[in-house]
Amino acid sequence: MKKTSILLILLIFAISPLLGQNRWELHDDGGILWTVKSGESHTDHIEMSGRFISLIETYGVDKQGMLVTEKRLIFPMLRTIPNDTHAHTVYVFGIDAQPIIKINNRAIRETPKSFYLKGMLTVVTEAGPSAVIERTLFPSTDKPLAVEQFTLTNISDKEITVDVEDFEKTTRSQAARSVYGVYELKAESQGAGIYKLESGGKLKFAMIYTGRKINESPVTVNIGDELKKRTAFVEQMFRNIRFESPDPVLNRMFDFAKIRAMESIYQTKNGLVHGPGGASYYAAIWANDQAEYANPFFAYTGYDTAIESAMVSWRWFAKYMNPEYKPIPSSIIAEGTDYWNGAGDRGDQAMIAYGAARFALALGDRQKAEEIYPLIEWCIEFCKRKINGNGVVASNSDELEGRFPAGDANLCTSSLFYDALISAAYLGRELGKPGKQINEYEKMAKTLHKNINSFFGANVEGFETYRYYEGNDILRAWICIPLTVGIYERAQGTTEALFSPRLWTDDGLLTAAGDKTFWDRSTLYGLRGVFNAGEREKALSFFTKYSNRRLLGDHVPYAVEAWPEGNQRHLSAESALYCRVVTEGLFGFRPTGFNAFQLTPQLPNEWNEMALRNIIAFGDKSIDIEVVRENGQIVTQVYSNGKPLKSIISSDGKTISIKLN
Repeated sequence: MKKTSILLILLIFAISPLLGQNRWELHDDGGILWTVKSGESHTDHIEMSGRFISLIETYGVDKQGMLVTEKRLIFPMLRTIPNDTHAHTVYVFGIDAQPIIKINNRAIRETPKSFYLKGMLTVVTEAGPSAVIERTLFPSTDKPLAVEQFTLTNISDKEITVDVEDFEKTTRSQAARSVYGVYELKAESQGAGIYKLESGGKLKFAMIYTGRKINESPVTVNIGDELKKRTAFVEQMFRNIRFESPDPVLNRMFDFAKIRAMESIYQTKNGLVHGPGGASYYAAIWANDQAEYANPFFAYTGYDTAIESAMVSWRWFAKYMNPEYKPIPSSIIAEGTDYWNGAGDRGDQAMIAYGAARFALALGDRQKAEEIYPLIEWCIEFCKRKINGNGVVASNSDELEGRFPAGDANLCTSSLFYDALISAAYLGRELGKPGKQINEYEKMAKTLHKNINSFFGANVEGFETYRYYEGNDILRAWICIPLTVGIYERAQGTTEALFSPRLWTDDGLLTAAGDKTFWDRSTLYGLRGVFNAGEREKALSFFTKYSNRRLLGDHVPYAVEAWPEGNQRHLSAESALYCRVVTEGLFGFRPTGFNAFQLTPQLPNEWNEMALRNIIAFGDKSIDIEVVRENGQIVTQVYSNGKPLKSIISSDGKTISIKLN
């Protein structure tokens, strides 16, 4: 793959002026680097998370060339009153929440020279003519704290005196507004003092940001240990399920997406819980973000923490099953103790059944599948009871919760239910469920497939695609959903509509034609769907542009939620959706049993090879998939636990079935 990679890198450099100038560049060690140019002024924000904290850092260079730094710290388990969706403690420490540093008795001013990202933020600044400072910022993996480590280097040819202020700032919550009594938030320096530094000498010190219940002992911080644990997590994300292609930007974006998708998991009092983040959504689950977006991907990552968080989500949802078939809440909040259902039935049962069935199949754990299956059955029965006179599934809204109209029955809910029925039939066979039930699911899926095309299929704005709901007469981003679940009858018109100027922008898909709002989730579904439908050249072109913008542009390095709402927050599940563009779009990976899956490789014309390595699935097997072009045909090699399993010669876009030993 090396020769092709080199040629593609050269091509990227050659056409980069046509694509626009990226602010960031790929770094050899797996990170990305922004080297600040003279006179450059720019700020950005990034979210990083651990089990008891999330950190949103705003960083950059102001118009005077000085460092911008602000830390928004979120403590999900320091719950506030009312204990609702947003009842986590949030506090902002600005640039003043750090020690004054003096060199030779004069306070320094820091001029940023570079910013570097790889699961941590590293900033290099000049502190006058005699020193350079390297700051490394990261959250603890398992404690309610964040660390900013400073390394000051004497770059002059003389000895200097460095004075690091013994800094501390403490704030406490009001007991009347806190679920667990008074909370103390603190920013304090570690390593303060006056030091003599010879030429070339280095000095390390740090700022520690913590949050605790006042009746708990202050946490002891070993910066070296904290750095090792965060580094180990990042390296694990780079090792687990790797994507290799001739495009280094796509490969790097995939690696970064795994970090964001799987760092945002919190230790609540009722178990590990994946949360979207964004300073708003913690210690809670949603039927879309967790059940539909993230959990199906977690099943084949080999990351036990993510897999356990998925299991916790299924258990939380299952507690709300009821014999009257009232909807399961859209969101279960406050560490699993309460719920939110403000938008009514958003099609949540279709989302849950879709994600749970795919998750159980890919995981390949019979015991866990048996635990999940009753939830899938219940959700399918709920959706069945919601099928209307047009043969599609009715719901109050969709996952946009009324931000945009969705009618009484929308395309998204019915498409997800269709896919859930197919996966549930596969799963039922593996578990030995009654043939009558499995046949019913398959028959229902076949009928629903037909009804989706007949009821939603329409000419919208001149494109033979789908209307999103009855009466809808403008293009909507979610017309891509049928393509992601194998409904391709209107694929050509839908692809043309998605990539038309009415929907596609530099930031991806508009939610609705003529509007200004975009959500990355619909963009990533759209790209996956177009790959699924075999339009790989169009999909690759837009996927490449999107990835360059998100990884190397002005707001990096992850997929975002939405704009203008949320200011393009780095919500975690969107990064899982990015990974699924690769796994389910380019490779067409779909689990069909505890020991079986389908592949539909979509190898772009300009690529001669691509690979997915170290997929951990189907009972903890390590699976490698290599796709190469040979003599005009596609050769797919599958390895299980490092041993060759199967070699298949096919045409591009042909589905092949794999049975593991």
